Amino acid sequence: MSTATAAGIAPPGSLLPVADGVYAFVQPEGGWCLNNAGLVAGRDSAVLVDTAATESRTRRLREEVARVVPGGPDHVVNTHFHGDHTFGNGQFAPRAVIVAHEGTRSDTAEAGLGLRHLWPGVEWGETPLTLPTLTFRDELTLHHGDIRTELLHVGPAHTANDVVAWVPERSVLFTGDVVWSGVTPYILMGSVTGSLEALDRLRALEPAVVVPGHGPVGGPELIDATRAYLVRVRELAVDGLRRGVAPLRAAREADLGEFGGLLDPERLVGNLHRAYAELEGLAPGARIDVAASFKEMVAYNGGLPACHA
Repeated sequence: MSTATAAGIAPPGSLLPVADGVYAFVQPEGGWCLNNAGLVAGRDSAVLVDTAATESRTRRLREEVARVVPGGPDHVVNTHFHGDHTFGNGQFAPRAVIVAHEGTRSDTAEAGLGLRHLWPGVEWGETPLTLPTLTFRDELTLHHGDIRTELLHVGPAHTANDVVAWVPERSVLFTGDVVWSGVTPYILMGSVTGSLEALDRLRALEPAVVVPGHGPVGGPELIDATRAYLVRVRELAVDGLRRGVAPLRAAREADLGEFGGLLDPERLVGNLHRAYAELEGLAPGARIDVAASFKEMVAYNGGLPACHA
């Protein structure tokens, strides 16, 4: 563990090359609000996939991007509406066109800056709500001369509407929070069933490089690991309902086995709430009581989960 992390301060993110003209911006250790982003720099234009949660972290991202693309990106893609992926939009607009699924735009408008209230101790800085100005429903392809970035709607998964960015000429996949690496997945606002279907679809792309929403970059094994965790969540939910125990108790009694060492384990409570609801007939991506679930995650954790954004 780095000195910065041990002191409760996450180290700054860095832009790392993962293929020719393709980069991943990785923020260790990948916990709450420490998301990844990506850059695709083609001959004619560039696209940034997601931003960051705070003014200072987005400034760091912008500086790193400027080393590769001095003028900045032409497009910024929001893979979903959560603030850690969207609060930095304002530092790139209006030069860059903000792109998202049409459902993500409406969810971003509805959520506003509410995430900031969960962790009042975080130095959020100036993060003006900046909505997407270009939206789509199923697929959208951005062309950068010699390479393409294909935006694929795969939700409901992590949220009701998730988009991934696939760079076929480089076999690089930016998954947003559909895939996680060393960090507990979180599907309270999305779907267990939908996530599993989305992960199967992503696996079929046969990516060589997978840039998850949080945690270290890897390969297709990250898709498999995320899928295996969610299968375990569904098994725990089936067992919990059979025994007639609430999600919080089921989480406390759960044997996570190989997943016991994942960062932010309290998310299991929220995941079980979604899994229970789906087993009882709730449609994938349908609204659920997020606030009540978060309170139970706090109880499971013995306090507010750490956010080092």
